[in-house]
Amino acid sequence: MAGTDEEAVAAADDALYVLTAVLLTPAQFPSVLGDDYPEACAALGLAPSADGYGLVLGQDGAGARWTVVVDDVSLVAVAIASWDCGMEYDLSPDERSVVAALPGWPLAVAVAAPGVPAPHDPDPSTADGPLLTPPDTTVWGSAQRRLGADEIARQWTVWRDQIADGSAPGPGADPAERSGADAAPEPGTAPDAAPEPGAAREQTPESGDGSPDTPATGTTPLRHLGVRRVLAEARAYLDSPPPLGRVRSSFAPGDARTLRADGPGWSLVARTDDMAFVLLDEEPGEVLPVGRGPELPSLLEALDKLAVRPH
Repeated sequence: MAGTDEEAVAAADDALYVLTAVLLTPAQFPSVLGDDYPEACAALGLAPSADGYGLVLGQDGAGARWTVVVDDVSLVAVAIASWDCGMEYDLSPDERSVVAALPGWPLAVAVAAPGVPAPHDPDPSTADGPLLTPPDTTVWGSAQRRLGADEIARQWTVWRDQIADGSAPGPGADPAERSGADAAPEPGTAPDAAPEPGAAREQTPESGDGSPDTPATGTTPLRHLGVRRVLAEARAYLDSPPPLGRVRSSFAPGDARTLRADGPGWSLVARTDDMAFVLLDEEPGEVLPVGRGPELPSLLEALDKLAVRPH
């Protein structure tokens, strides 16, 4: 099976048992693959198409893992939306929409197709190109840092409420520690290994200028250099726009938006009407809350204006 061989791609499509699918677009991509859309595409050997791709993960009749890349993004989006609503949807891309058939899976998938051998790597002789494997999330690093930021974005209310009482769990914590929040992977997406950063370091969030909000005692703790660096680099995006997808905006209740921004060694999650959280490669397991302060609101508003949004 070869990504550039039309007959092989068609055969792969015919034999593929679809397990899950994800979008790979400027506004929605598996951030575990990279800090931005071009980097995520490069991880799969794909050119960063403006319209994006759909990734269909499944097994062939022999049980081998394959990732079929299609340019029919709308079809994959409909399938994911249907699965998220608990509805059945037969995702069968037309072979004319197939861009490539890549050996392996770029994300961890916890399920397997019934009636075929257990998932395994394809025979190298049938594959054209390097084998895709999920990024290592067993140790703290860029992939796990981005996964942690994604989970904070999904569980914003839980994190925000527990920051207020100083009991925030790490992303990936036991569901019982989340006050009943749903910890299951989102339907229609490939379940990733959940990161487990520790509880948020500060009960008193740092302010938007990089210094902690002044506690009731009137003392001012030392500034956190990592947070200052992140805010400065995020602010620099306003003058020099970053690669596509490095700043993304998604729905939030009311008139607010949820912002996800990434940079070299850092991730930021924020609500435009509230505070932010920062995760750093150099601080394994730490989640740093950042209060609104005098500068954060205007920074978040400006980042939201340049962010890419789902269609």
